[in-house]
Amino acid sequence: MRFRLPAALVVAAGLAWVGARGAGPLPPLGAVLDPWNGVWAAARGAELPPSQRAAIPNLGADVQVRFDTRGVPHVFAASLFDAYRAMGFVVARDRLFQLEVQTRATAGTLSELNAAALPLDRENRRLGLAWSAERKWAALAADDPVRQGLEAYADGVNAFIAQMRPADLPVEYRLLGRRPMRWEPRHTFYLLGQMQQTLSWASDDLPYVATQAAFGTAVADWAFPRATFLQEPIQPNGQRTARRDGVGIPEPGTGDPEAARAVGLIAAALGPRRDGTLTERGGEHGIGSNNWAVAPSRSASGKALLAGDPHLNLTLPSIWYEVHVVVPGVLDVAGVTFAGTPGVIIGANRDAAWTYTNTGADVVDFYAESVDVAASPARYWLDGAWVPLESRLETYRDKAGRVLAVDTIRHTHRGPMTRVGGRWVSFRWTAHDPAWGGASVTTFRNSNTVRTVDEYWAAMAPYAVPAQNMLSADRSGNIAIRSTGKFPVRPGTGDGRRLFDGTTRASDWRGYWEVREYPQARNPAQGFLASANQQPMDPKVEPRYLGTGWAPPWRAMRINALLRADSAVTPDAMRRFQTDPGSARADWFVPRVLALLDSAARAGPLPEPARRFQAALAAWDRRYARESTGATVFEVFMPMLARAVWDEFLTGDTTSWRRELEPPGNAQLAQLLDAPASGWWDDRRTTTQRETAPGLVAATAAAAWDTLTARYGGPDDPRAQWGAAFPMQVPHLLRLAPFASPKVGVTSGPHTLAPRNGAANGASWRMVAELGDSVTLQAVYPGGQSGNPFSSRYLDRLDAWAEGRLAPVWMPRAVTDMPADRIASSLVLKAPGGAR
Repeated sequence: MRFRLPAALVVAAGLAWVGARGAGPLPPLGAVLDPWNGVWAAARGAELPPSQRAAIPNLGADVQVRFDTRGVPHVFAASLFDAYRAMGFVVARDRLFQLEVQTRATAGTLSELNAAALPLDRENRRLGLAWSAERKWAALAADDPVRQGLEAYADGVNAFIAQMRPADLPVEYRLLGRRPMRWEPRHTFYLLGQMQQTLSWASDDLPYVATQAAFGTAVADWAFPRATFLQEPIQPNGQRTARRDGVGIPEPGTGDPEAARAVGLIAAALGPRRDGTLTERGGEHGIGSNNWAVAPSRSASGKALLAGDPHLNLTLPSIWYEVHVVVPGVLDVAGVTFAGTPGVIIGANRDAAWTYTNTGADVVDFYAESVDVAASPARYWLDGAWVPLESRLETYRDKAGRVLAVDTIRHTHRGPMTRVGGRWVSFRWTAHDPAWGGASVTTFRNSNTVRTVDEYWAAMAPYAVPAQNMLSADRSGNIAIRSTGKFPVRPGTGDGRRLFDGTTRASDWRGYWEVREYPQARNPAQGFLASANQQPMDPKVEPRYLGTGWAPPWRAMRINALLRADSAVTPDAMRRFQTDPGSARADWFVPRVLALLDSAARAGPLPEPARRFQAALAAWDRRYARESTGATVFEVFMPMLARAVWDEFLTGDTTSWRRELEPPGNAQLAQLLDAPASGWWDDRRTTTQRETAPGLVAATAAAAWDTLTARYGGPDDPRAQWGAAFPMQVPHLLRLAPFASPKVGVTSGPHTLAPRNGAANGASWRMVAELGDSVTLQAVYPGGQSGNPFSSRYLDRLDAWAEGRLAPVWMPRAVTDMPADRIASSLVLKAPGGAR
């Protein structure tokens, strides 16, 4: 499934014309349409050559690379560092522009491609992502294997850049009128910093404190709780079903003035991109990642099974790049890597398999600082003395090298500071610690060679950030999971949801949890393990504060229910589970919504639109199949209900701290359905009546039906089917419309095992492994291996992904094991001095 080439070229040419007219950074039209060097050349160089030879400096011996018919490179090298050099070369050949743009995003230099990116650059530098990456690189000794591995990878990237033909230049460079920059070894830390921001910068501190300021601590504790009211934790607690804990629902109370003073400081420190991808609010679509493993006692084959599907914002090309690497006697590993990182991140070797979901722990804290001069401080007050601030100048340039802006970024011993009027706030973030840069790369490298889950645990123990729920299985039949990362130990109650006093070290972190204290399980009695970003540990087992941003438990409840119901799981069942259309959330909400509509009907006739809504919802099987209209009816209704209920949070105030109020999540709305007398059902915006739960639900149902009819033509219109009403479209990395995927209908719904958020979030990689006498792996991701929009390998996996199909992952032991009919391209990378 691909876009039509002529249409893509026409739009690309149009973009170039706009650039030539002064509306952007694009080159004159003639250069873009040059038949030898313009976009046409990118189309000519889109496919892999049948055979190719190239040289890489510092290569110790020739490396054989074979691309199979799925576009996966199989790298056969004599040493680990030579394998990394080859990986750098092949990734650059397929993903060169992606390598650069993701580096520039973290470095805060996107304005050198387009001056319009200056606000984003300033924000990223303020967060200290590039500063942190440079510190991590500087902390590595010259003979550190991590440094040497990253240097080897850079050798490969830069060798490709140096030997590029005109046809090899990615189309994005042609549109921007740029040439590729040199890849530096430290850029891998920039990439990892980007992932740390995506997966660990999210914080509930701001909505918690804003709610505390508006309604008091009791409401804040309920709206953004430390523990979910339905417990289905990652670490098994012996239950056979989710446990509902009794939670009182407080009425709106009096706000806290001290919290109100803190809101602005925390908001300024978080910046404009402060909403994390794993924190669901109100009626928004729930997203997140899943993984699960099944012990031999519950599999049909008597072998361990493992499945993983990390969910991230989707782009073309994918964040992942599939590869198989063989170094005889050292490693034989297959799976996916990040473009820019050596080794395999998620995958399997001959003995074990592993995958991740995000833990979502709270690893960011904020501190109110006192400084000597508010306008331009040089010192901050700490434990009764003035301490010098660390300062650095950040200069931003456009594509011509002209200075666009200069910022002074100041740091306390905790981290960067931000000014809010005459006040300053700093933040501490685990991602900034320079000691953990090398540790993260080391853990990923060591994971590639493990033979057992115990070896995997040992390999990953030093891992720091972003904390991950690391699931593994081995050929001996062991399964294990551990939530791994640096979890701060805070002073006092340990709760991080507040603004700390920055004038004393008594506010600083005391250390970190010990590895033995992490949420974890190995070969549990229930015979399976599962994580879906839910709370890792039952609070009755471990009451200490770990965070609050846990995903609602619906996905965890669904996968645990499927695994409990099947005592003979097959790999194909694991595959089907990954796109299972069932929904524990719908199972919870639909009967309760229908009951409230029945109650409203007993008080008086329902409006016709509400009755039609009621009938459609009652007929729905609560499954998000592509042809379902009931799913569309429900998902039009849910965000409308959330907006109606949480009117107290939706003030419309854009000038005071109240603009930071954020509605509670889906789990709180679920509790309210069982509390129809709660004051939260009353719409405070109406002064002449008091709304009730049945009345508000009935009014929302009627409005939802009217919206459905206006938007999709009614339930009998094909446009109202779930796949048509909420299609998936994977955008290009630069949001260039011609290079986006077609819109496709998918079996994927909020809080299902194929969760989604809008049109561009979903399973970034799906895999299923069976581990017995050998390891077999099946996998898919949306898009393809090539970053060239004109390549047959750009979108060749999309249909299989949308339909929930997996492809066998091939792991030949030697290049001689690869028959010619399975080889699409051969590449020989020559050592210096070798015959060409």
